[in-house]
Amino acid sequence: MNNKSIVLITAGPTREAIDPVRFISNHSSGKMGYAIAATFLESGYRVILVSGPVNLTLAHPDLTIIPVNSAHEMFTVCQDWFSVVQIAVFAAAVADYRPAEILGYKMKKSDDEFNLRMVKNVDIATEFGKIKREDQIAVGFALETNDEEQNALKKLSKKNFDMIILNSVQDEEATFGFDTNKITLIHRDLSFHKFPLKNKKEVAEDIVHATLAIVNPVI
Repeated sequence: MNNKSIVLITAGPTREAIDPVRFISNHSSGKMGYAIAATFLESGYRVILVSGPVNLTLAHPDLTIIPVNSAHEMFTVCQDWFSVVQIAVFAAAVADYRPAEILGYKMKKSDDEFNLRMVKNVDIATEFGKIKREDQIAVGFALETNDEEQNALKKLSKKNFDMIILNSVQDEEATFGFDTNKITLIHRDLSFHKFPLKNKKEVAEDIVHATLAIVNPVI
């Protein structure tokens, strides 16, 4: 292990298995998380990128990509790094729930309807927030469809974030799959910084710049 400060980043979706061939997931492309990882690498950090299934590539001598599928797998990997990272950025779209039972065989089509019982997944960012030291920084995302700012502020407090990035699905070309994004940064002191629509590389630079300002504040 080198002596560079370590950033832990989660990216992409998770897949929660129903049976050997079916799963529940979401539309996350992972583009934002990967762009943030690339920007931290350019800033001289070592990056641990815990990635759900995506169609993206990224290579760098100081980059370790750890592929996972489920929320449980992502949490288990992240736990291994919680104690050594300086910064954690939770950009993955982690499934809130998973099927209570995974069938060991392909489910056959029979009845017109079927019920799927779901159980809650562990909240990775919340678990980090519980044990986060004063010298560690946690950054999270809030993708909201309504009451955007109020919901983001609740997450900021509940998950012990130092900063949260608010996305709204109301914004055109700023949701899953696009190469652009439109964000609002909300800090622990409840200050807001709104940005116009930008490409995700520029958005990543804004996020990393704001994060590093928390690490090394200007006196």
